[in-house]
Amino acid sequence: MMLCMLSLRAQQANFFSRSEIGVHAGAMFYIGDLNQFKPYYKSNLAAGFMYRFNVHSRLTLRFTGVHGKVEAYDRDATQALMVNRNLSFQSPISELSGGVEFHYFPFQFGNKRYKGTSYIIAQLGVFKMNPQTEYNGELVDLQPLGTEGQNEFSGQSNYLKYQICVPLGLGLKVSLGKFASFNVEVAIRKTFTDYIDDVGSDTYYDPVALAAMNGADATALSNRSLDGSTFGRRGNSSNKDWYVYTGATITFRLGKGNNCPVIR
Repeated sequence: MMLCMLSLRAQQANFFSRSEIGVHAGAMFYIGDLNQFKPYYKSNLAAGFMYRFNVHSRLTLRFTGVHGKVEAYDRDATQALMVNRNLSFQSPISELSGGVEFHYFPFQFGNKRYKGTSYIIAQLGVFKMNPQTEYNGELVDLQPLGTEGQNEFSGQSNYLKYQICVPLGLGLKVSLGKFASFNVEVAIRKTFTDYIDDVGSDTYYDPVALAAMNGADATALSNRSLDGSTFGRRGNSSNKDWYVYTGATITFRLGKGNNCPVIR
């Protein structure tokens, strides 16, 4: 009797048997003032880690970290106005987020009946950005310069490098036996900043005032238009910036025992 009870207990689902850890890698790109319409334009390699806790076969809690880079260049645009604007940027992106996966079908490790599913991702996270551009042969950090007149005396506070994001996406997952799974997914990151690219204002700041407040470098990098006009359109203040991550993940269960309960 005692042996039967110990055997049943050993097979019960527990924290470790419901938990997974893994790594992922893929591509990251940005949508904003310098890239409004081109998916995967200037995408860069990104990678990170994942932890999952399987509540039941239809619901999983997940925590992820990802590091990558986004960039864009007006010289690649098809519109003459954007080519003339001549702005460019690149920014590392480091993100930590947590949320849920909702499985379209029940999913269990090693169960031939429930070995694969599509799913929806909904998360909340924080990311760090640092927009930079090439100037005189070197990469220059743009946020400290205040290229749009951000200054303690101008009444415009500088944007923060740490920002909130909301990852939303879709994925496909398949069991690789009793202790591993593989998935691919794509998720857009809704953000609440217009400054991943350092461009938020509709118009250029007055160059004389900007030079007096923030210096010559801020003035030179604020307006890099080929025709030198100060009356052109710098950005679009009505739209926030986004970034997108597409990746593949392999995860491994931390413990043995039965899977989480099946919810059909």
